[in-house]
Amino acid sequence: MHSRYRTAAHIATLVTILIWGSTFISSKVLLSDFSPMEILFTRFLIGYAALWIVHPRRIPFQKRAEELLLAAAGLCGVTLYFLLENIALTYTYASNVGVIVTVAPFFTAVAAHFILKDEKLHFRFFVGFLIAMIGIALISWSGSSKLQLNPLGDLLAVLACISWALYSILLRKINQFQYPSIGMTRRVFFYGLIFMLPVTLISDFRMDLARFGTGSHLWNFLFLGLGASALCYVSWNWSVGILGAIKTSVYFYLTPVVTVIAAYLLLHERITGVGIVGIALTLAGLIVSEQRFLRKRRHVTDSVTEQGSL
Repeated sequence: MHSRYRTAAHIATLVTILIWGSTFISSKVLLSDFSPMEILFTRFLIGYAALWIVHPRRIPFQKRAEELLLAAAGLCGVTLYFLLENIALTYTYASNVGVIVTVAPFFTAVAAHFILKDEKLHFRFFVGFLIAMIGIALISWSGSSKLQLNPLGDLLAVLACISWALYSILLRKINQFQYPSIGMTRRVFFYGLIFMLPVTLISDFRMDLARFGTGSHLWNFLFLGLGASALCYVSWNWSVGILGAIKTSVYFYLTPVVTVIAAYLLLHERITGVGIVGIALTLAGLIVSEQRFLRKRRHVTDSVTEQGSL
């Protein structure tokens, strides 16, 4: 793959994480008048509509095996991941969920190692993972006065990680079909919304359009729907096809870092000394995990330079 595409994919992934790490602010505002299920369904409905407008060309339904992969991606990466995460928050502390969900790169790496032939684990990944998790734990627990295990909630958070790992693996297989990124993401959203429908029927879901009249609510839904859903899923799905599931998932380590910084800048929440140490360790873990990529890229660049001088 051309180095420019790989560089663009790294930038796209970083921007995606910057947006995803800021979504808690919009969700926090909307939770005052909307249930988690209402926020989830509405944001992906907006995202789905936006992708139709941007890419109105209809993609015909494919072979049964391919459609099953797309449906499984919608189930794992849209419906299950967010439902499990939201339900986990009702049984355990947010700090617990924040740390556990960020373990997703580990599950992704293990699954990719055994399922995908072209994605193998290396020692630096585990070193970076350990450093990053220490940093993430410090970030999460620096602002929490309580820390204890809550088996059911913590288990649901782990299942959310596994769900996202499966989504990443499914993306790698779906990308082999050479679908347009926007069209593929739109189909994934379609199945995600279909799987959400039964949950909306048994939850406290209500579509009261008057609640959208508030300016802040409308803008926050547009941010979640257009930015965090439509744009970010397209860029993430494309990046996974370029970089692979392991390299892309490592950027998940940055999510709590972005969240803490965004809370400081927008909500004026305090950053403690422990939090600063946690941020530094998390960034160090990301660098260590990606160092093999950087070294490999430098080697390729040097080889090209040598060939050009012959």
